[in-house]
Amino acid sequence: MPENLDWKEKYRTSVLEMEAEEKRWREVEKVLRRLVGRLCAAGMGTSARLDDDLSEIAAANRRNADATELANLADALIVAASDPTAIQPLIPVHWRSTCAAARRLLERLMSGDDNPVGSALLEELAQADGDAALAEVLLRMADLVHERSEQIARERLQAATVLSDVSKRLAEMVEYCAASADADRSNFAETESLSSRVMHEVNDLSDGLKTATELESLQRIVGKALESVDASVREFRARAEERLLEQTSRTDSMRTRVAALEQESRELHDKLALERDRARIDPLTGVANRKAFDERIAQEIARRKHTDASVILLVWDIDKFKSINDTYGHRAGDRVLQSVAQCFALGVRSTDFVARIGGEEFAMVMIGPTMETALGMANELRVTVEGLRFHCRGKPIKVTASCGITELKDREAATAAFDRADAALYSAKHAGRNLCIAA
Repeated sequence: MPENLDWKEKYRTSVLEMEAEEKRWREVEKVLRRLVGRLCAAGMGTSARLDDDLSEIAAANRRNADATELANLADALIVAASDPTAIQPLIPVHWRSTCAAARRLLERLMSGDDNPVGSALLEELAQADGDAALAEVLLRMADLVHERSEQIARERLQAATVLSDVSKRLAEMVEYCAASADADRSNFAETESLSSRVMHEVNDLSDGLKTATELESLQRIVGKALESVDASVREFRARAEERLLEQTSRTDSMRTRVAALEQESRELHDKLALERDRARIDPLTGVANRKAFDERIAQEIARRKHTDASVILLVWDIDKFKSINDTYGHRAGDRVLQSVAQCFALGVRSTDFVARIGGEEFAMVMIGPTMETALGMANELRVTVEGLRFHCRGKPIKVTASCGITELKDREAATAAFDRADAALYSAKHAGRNLCIAA
């Protein structure tokens, strides 16, 4: 019996030690997995091939892959790292991000204008190969920003001057109206005075006629009355002509002022309309931007309440665009974006809408077609994009695009429709890319 108890005690102690050891190793595993994730993140940006291997290791680590899978991935990483001919170093991530941010700032500064300085800076930024070249571009960009700020200040001053002039013209119009009203009142008063004087002369004439007994006396009374009436009428006409001249002069002056104000108003309206249109155009591709897309989709949602016409939303993404930028540079990437945007703009109907809503992402709004028709149109566009021919550094660049399609539902928010189309686009990406999928 004691031997049996001793055996059980030893077994219990052994089990407790094994559980404690297992717990300790689990803690060690957690720390090691955290360390693997941090190391993968720290190693990103060295080269395209290593980035892919590190991404796979990080993904496997997050889903708690077993030791065999992690060991195989680690072996593949070691093989890739030991092959210098297969690895082309990438520009550091932060440096590349700085260049991308500088490029976006330049595009915003240019705002679609044909700015030779900005275009030259874009060229230099695309060819920059080090911190010194980037610093030089940034310094000249600072000058461009300063110049743009001064231009905005001048435009604000000009707008303030125009508004001040408008206020002055309005004050003149108020003064003109007040003067016209005063003239009308004065004219009415003088008319009343003339009428009163004429009536007084008529009354005097009537009384004189009653008492006059001789023709000569009668003629003298009538002549005196007529002379008095004639003098009053001539005085009234002289003052009326003087008022008419003043009124005509004020009217001509005001007409000139109003015509000038209307011309300035039209010029200001045209300038504001041009600025408004520029604010809704993507400067790189020439199609509408995200702001214009948000406005258009809101309009279609509002119109959807009053019509049965279908509204189809298409969300496009250029496949593997990041690798094009990393391998061939941003100038090649810009050419791809411009060509694809032109392909989209020329390939849709005049009633359809095309916008660039992100880096390599586009959106379309089609009014009227069924989902089946819209899917057929999208596939035609996809084939057209696939047929585009690009060459850089003597090498062909294959460009394809994927698309997610959905139809707006009644009383549906724009975000819900966009998320549904974006999910369909995500499915197209995972199904092999260069596909159009309807949600």
